[in-house]
Amino acid sequence: MTTVADALAAAREKLPASEARLLLGHVMARPAAWLIVHDDHLLEEDQLLSFASLVARRAGGEPVAYLVGQREFFGREFAVSSGVLIPRPETELLVDIALRQKVGAGTTATARILDLGTGSGCLAITLALEIPQAQVTALDLSEAALHVARKNAQRLGARLRLLQSDWFSALADERFDLIVANPPYIADADPHLAAGDLRHEPRAALASGNDGLADIRRIVAGAAQHLTPGGQLWLEHGYDQAVAVRELFAAAGFVGIEQIPDLAGILRVTGGRPD
Repeated sequence: MTTVADALAAAREKLPASEARLLLGHVMARPAAWLIVHDDHLLEEDQLLSFASLVARRAGGEPVAYLVGQREFFGREFAVSSGVLIPRPETELLVDIALRQKVGAGTTATARILDLGTGSGCLAITLALEIPQAQVTALDLSEAALHVARKNAQRLGARLRLLQSDWFSALADERFDLIVANPPYIADADPHLAAGDLRHEPRAALASGNDGLADIRRIVAGAAQHLTPGGQLWLEHGYDQAVAVRELFAAAGFVGIEQIPDLAGILRVTGGRPD
């Protein structure tokens, strides 16, 4: 028979210890701390087979988040599948910004908020839960993504509206106090798309034209007609796109443009309001 310690030791020949513990904990429905304390616990045959399969898949490059079906974002667990982008810590910066912004004549407490390209719904759902009086709308072109977002909203008890839309196309003349987005921003030919976890994530949620800015151009160009007076647009972009994105905001008539760094000091988010 194989113990927890034996299984983890074997897995560490292929994976980092932290990933091995996470995968075994998922199979056994136990936290990592339990595995450490009960390292002499004997695995059932089906548990051992399931763990071996997950280890092999992870060693082959599949993202841990897809293997366990979830990823933490802003202190909450969100279900994910191969049809949605895996939530990243840097996107939490958009939540932090939204929580401290004054928009229009008031604050985000009573704002109408729009999340463009919601994916798993992590950004929109977090805002709906953190600002319960706000009216949150989340859009995505992918029906598969909306299905995941809908399940996450139901499980976490978030109230929001989910719409299928190609950016602003389904909104007619609706206006919002705050628009946030984590759009695709990797260049189509970027070699990173063929490496690591990115190989398994939906390409439509990652790549955007020759320079990675095609979708950001569409968002910035169309945002003003969907913002209330004093309303703001904030979006995430690539580590090397800050100058280009600032120029797009300025060319579209945005003022009060701000750029916020992530924890690594990289300018990661740009925002502003139409003049």
